[in-house]
Amino acid sequence: MLIRGDGLADTMSRYLIRRIEENPRIVVRTRTQVVALEGNERLERVRWRDNRTGEVETHDIGHVFIMIGAVPNTEWLDGCVVLDEKGFVKTGPDLSRGELDTAGWTLARPPFLLETSRPGVFAVGDVRAGNIKRVASAVGEGSIAIAFVHQVLQRA
Repeated sequence: MLIRGDGLADTMSRYLIRRIEENPRIVVRTRTQVVALEGNERLERVRWRDNRTGEVETHDIGHVFIMIGAVPNTEWLDGCVVLDEKGFVKTGPDLSRGELDTAGWTLARPPFLLETSRPGVFAVGDVRAGNIKRVASAVGEGSIAIAFVHQVLQRA
């Protein structure tokens, strides 16, 4: 496993890090990045560089899984809904009274579980603060959000 940074702690849950560390078949190389994918009709080799030493290694590898990071693309939402310090959308009980007041929350009720600081706007999946970053949980959150949307529409 190649990691461009110093480790996994900034972008991955402790649970996943522990599973990686406990697997004897996984070798973690930090401050290392892929510099070339090579092959003719398919992937045959991968070259990577150790950014500490500058050394480039070539290995016969036929499959690559790329995770480009866990940084949410939410800059465009800043000022529209409350984001946490990492840029994830805060929802429901994670929103403080002060954050709701600053955002202009005007309803008597608190936000629903997946509702943002803007009434009737919901966030689900990886973009939401507190989400466990699994497809199954995102699907489940989507189903729950639809139920809340129906409640919002009935009250309108």
